[in-house]
Amino acid sequence: MKSGLFQGGPEVPPFRQGNFSFAHEWLEQVGTLDALLARLDALRGADDAHRYLCTLDDIGQCSYTCGHAGQDDRLYLDTPEDEDWDDAAQMQAGALAMLQHRVRQLAQPGLVQSWGQVCGSLAVACDDVDALLAANCEPDRLLDEVIYVQRVPAALLPGDDALIAAAPNGYFSADWDTFQNHAIICHLAAHYGYRFFAMGAAWMGFERGTPPDVALAERLVQDLRELYGKGRNEVQGHAAWAQLASLLSSRRTLVLGYAENLAESLELEQDAE
Repeated sequence: MKSGLFQGGPEVPPFRQGNFSFAHEWLEQVGTLDALLARLDALRGADDAHRYLCTLDDIGQCSYTCGHAGQDDRLYLDTPEDEDWDDAAQMQAGALAMLQHRVRQLAQPGLVQSWGQVCGSLAVACDDVDALLAANCEPDRLLDEVIYVQRVPAALLPGDDALIAAAPNGYFSADWDTFQNHAIICHLAAHYGYRFFAMGAAWMGFERGTPPDVALAERLVQDLRELYGKGRNEVQGHAAWAQLASLLSSRRTLVLGYAENLAESLELEQDAE
């Protein structure tokens, strides 16, 4: 695995920071999701003053949609007209102010989404359920060639769920938006002990300290059936759900898609040719 810092390193970073205001480190040739999680664990273990969030699939698209999602009227904070875009200190202060604003907005009673409100709101077909199963069987296929790791001040975050404020996503009208994704993140943390650790262009990553037991995995998948299939009997009855429940009871990771055409994003259609 190759790595480097966006700030404070001896060399100019070979990659642009993009719309990741708290980008701390870039990683190449990560190889596996387990290797990425090990790197995040090492960063957390050495630094309890920050929380860490990484990218996942398609970093270029993720940066693009993150920038647009952050301009949502519910999340956007106007910057001073006299802000100097070449002044690093001003830019950092602006990023911190934006982060604090987004965290507050995510907790606003009039804006908060519930799990029940999100259920059934994404257009999902049976091949998208196949994509969920495939992504969890082989989560390494979601890793882009380059992964960014954001380092976010822990003092500004009430919990790991609020890390989405540093990478808001869900820009296209057919996707779950930032508030809907936040509802999912909170539900998985409260009911299943999953920590949010990655936001990609179409997929989110979660981890537990240990795999869920069989009963918990089955309950989780029942929730996921409702999340993705509410109102669609053919989706809720798809055979892949049972396979997913069996799989998750042996894994401590979970990846969930939040965009339309999950099968296309995973290139399942190409694999079938």
